Order: sequence, then structure tokens, then C-alpha cells
Amino acid sequence: MVAISAVASLPLLIAIAALLGAILGYWPLHLWTRHSLKRNTSPRGIRIASTALTAASFALIAWRLGDGAGVGVLPAALVFAATATVLTLVDIIEFRLPNAVIVSMIGAIMAALVLAAALTGDWLRLLWSLAGAAAMFAVYVVLAIISPKSIGMGDVKLAAPLGLLLGWFGLSTWLVGLVGAFLCGGIIAVVMLALRRVTLRGSLPFGPSMLAGALAAVLLGA
Repeated sequence: MVAISAVASLPLLIAIAALLGAILGYWPLHLWTRHSLKRNTSPRGIRIASTALTAASFALIAWRLGDGAGVGVLPAALVFAATATVLTLVDIIEFRLPNAVIVSMIGAIMAALVLAAALTGDWLRLLWSLAGAAAMFAVYVVLAIISPKSIGMGDVKLAAPLGLLLGWFGLSTWLVGLVGAFLCGGIIAVVMLALRRVTLRGSLPFGPSMLAGALAAVLLGA
């Protein structure tokens, strides 16, 4: 009976998470995105994208973490998904990652991870999270020094909260998130070139690829 109940409750949790994500994307995250933009953009397009991105990412995260040992870190992952929606849309539209949103992401993920450590009693994972944040930040600092035209300071700052979340799951997930960012970036670049939306000398925002890589790492390695 316990097993049957667990199996039945997971689809319900996924549906609730998707609905919550849609609501957050439709209203507060949509407004946050528009407030973070420096120029006027179609509010309808932003609202649709915000709603769809948040609902989909919430559902996927609930599916992966909603059953078993991952429940404790579920709030931190959902916080990541919500702020990732805002950062993705702003970076796609204006090629920048707002400092205020990144700082909010760091603070909210950190608070959620402290809560997760308190609930599970696994404080060692919190130390791994802090180490992951420092290491990811350091890697991107080096990359920005080597190739400043490819990695901007916004990407360097974003590395810290991504490393913070991925560090909780361990080294393998952290590495998947790091490598996944460049794999996603390469795939996006090839698609954009094939569609002739960008030239070989053009540039694409890297923030969405970093966020997609981190989400993939959580889904694959959690």
C-alpha cells in the first residue's frame, strides 16, 4: 500500500508543481522579467515564454526530486528554476544577466539548502555546495580571462549559484553541469547557424546554456 501510494502521489506532485510554475511564470516572474529589462518588449511574448518555461522546469524537477531522498532539496531546485526563467529571458533579449537577479538566486538557493541540510541532518552536503560554488566561480574566472569575448562577467557571476546547487548533489553532477553548459551552447550555436539566425562572427548569450546545463545535470545526476 505504501508503494502504491508513493507511485500515485508523484503524478499529483508533478501536476501541482507544473500548475505552480505556470502561475508564477504568468504573473510575478513575468513582471520581474519586464522590470529587469532596459527596453520595452512585447509583454505578451514574455508572459507566454515565462509561463511555459517555469511550468515545464517545475514539472521536470518535481518528477526527478519529488520521490525519495531528493524531496529535501526540491525547494532549492524550484528556486533555481524560477530565477532561471528570468535570467534566461533577459539574457536572450538583451545579452546580459542582471546582478540583482543573480544575487537573489544565490541568497534564495543558499537559504533553501540550509533548510534542506537542517531537515536531513546532512550538513556535509552544504559544505560540498559551498565548495561547488567557489570552484565553479573560479573555473569561469579563468575562462573569462582566457576568452573574454566568449565568457562575460555576468556568466562568471552566474557560475556561483549554479555551482552552489550542483555541489549539493556531488562531484559527478557538478561536472555534468559544467560540461553540459558548453554542450548546450554548441548545440544552440549549430541550430542558429543552420537557421541563419546568426553568422560565424556573431555571438549568442551563454547564460541560457549554463542554466540549461545545470537543469540537465540535476535531472540526470540527482
